[in-house]
Amino acid sequence: MDTSGNSHHISQQFDVELENLRTRVFAMGGLVEQQVRDAVMALSEGNTDLCDQVISNDHKVNALEVEIDEECTHIIARRQPAASDLRLIIAVIKTITDLERIGDQAEKVARMGRALADMERPRNGYYEIQALGEYVQNMVRDSLDAFVRMDVQAAVAVAKRDLKVDQEYEGIMRQLMTFMMEDPRTIKRILDVMWAARALERVGDHAKNICEYVIYLVEGKDVRHTGVEKIAEQFEK
Repeated sequence: MDTSGNSHHISQQFDVELENLRTRVFAMGGLVEQQVRDAVMALSEGNTDLCDQVISNDHKVNALEVEIDEECTHIIARRQPAASDLRLIIAVIKTITDLERIGDQAEKVARMGRALADMERPRNGYYEIQALGEYVQNMVRDSLDAFVRMDVQAAVAVAKRDLKVDQEYEGIMRQLMTFMMEDPRTIKRILDVMWAARALERVGDHAKNICEYVIYLVEGKDVRHTGVEKIAEQFEK
């Protein structure tokens, strides 16, 4: 009995399922990126309604993680994928975990924004948070773009940007510590700003993680515990 036609049909169905997975990850990423953008805007503008919206929308991010994770489990059970297809599913599972954690960090920024809205605003309008927030938000977007296109070179380029995030974060911390020492009355406000900056620094870490999953997906190499500089050395040649 010739089963080649049926096998081809099953293969096509599997390809559609995998493409649907990639699409859903990108959609979840879009929601998470919006959460980061809104949280930073809410904090910098003292917009409590937007803070509450970000906090409320976190359940949508959590629900998407559960749904996509369940879909991955069903695909593994039904299709028993091998090699690159299995790597894609594993990369999806890991990526949505990091996206969910980015959503958690956005919620933290919004909660800090809620607290800061009741305090005296600095003259710079929390510029340091706005700048760091925009940078890591772009990292999230570009890491997802690299994931969807399975572009190792783009993933490496985005991962390298985490070094700048770390430098900016350290600079913000030093500056805020100086402000606290100069005027102890600002300690409560500055501590909340520090927590927000820390959350954004973690967003950069999670975006870098997604880039590492792209490398794993395409090259089959686990580079999670390899420094960014060494990753660049290996894959920029």
